[in-house]
Amino acid sequence: MSRKPKKGYFVRGQFVAEGSELDLEYKRELKGGLDGPSRTELKRESTELQELGTALLTLRKDLMEGLNLPDKLVEGLSEAKRITNFEGKRRQMQFIGKQMRLLSPETLQAVREALDIQRLGSAKDTQALHLAEAWRDRLIADDEAVGEWIAQHPQTDIQQLRALVRQARKDAVPVTKVAVSQGLAPRQGRAYRELFKLVRSVLSGDAVEDAPESDGDDDA
Repeated sequence: MSRKPKKGYFVRGQFVAEGSELDLEYKRELKGGLDGPSRTELKRESTELQELGTALLTLRKDLMEGLNLPDKLVEGLSEAKRITNFEGKRRQMQFIGKQMRLLSPETLQAVREALDIQRLGSAKDTQALHLAEAWRDRLIADDEAVGEWIAQHPQTDIQQLRALVRQARKDAVPVTKVAVSQGLAPRQGRAYRELFKLVRSVLSGDAVEDAPESDGDDDA
């Protein structure tokens, strides 16, 4: 006997049998498009909130306190930080994801903004670190860089700067063909580290001085 053909329809060249899981999925999404978000959209939103909750575990204390999150969520985050068991951690993060779904759109936006502030601050710190490293290497490699530094940063203790540069140069292994062939790298002695600290300290001081100051009213 010939088999009775299945009822169904084609979607993008694929046959979808009536009553199949795929058919039910399409119908749910069609209904969701009329009455609300589809299952796929809900799952995407749930995943995004779960990731947002995970990111909250790394948020600085001062930024966290400014969010005024519900006690249940705050306690859940604290508990998640203490849990080391993989399965226990997974269940706890699921709990946090559920708590995140209870937050208002305004609170969720505040959470995203707090995380952005933390990321931007980290990027700024990294940029300052790289700038200090670049200046240290230039000062050790080039006398002209020393003069340029002094001209740009006259508040520097020049005697200390020159002494650290001289010592760092003495500590360094000469960059010769033999040294390269033997894989010798410059020694990073105390003067090398102290020079970096000096440079970063001066650059940090410049950043503070460049910050805008509030104008006070002078008593006449």
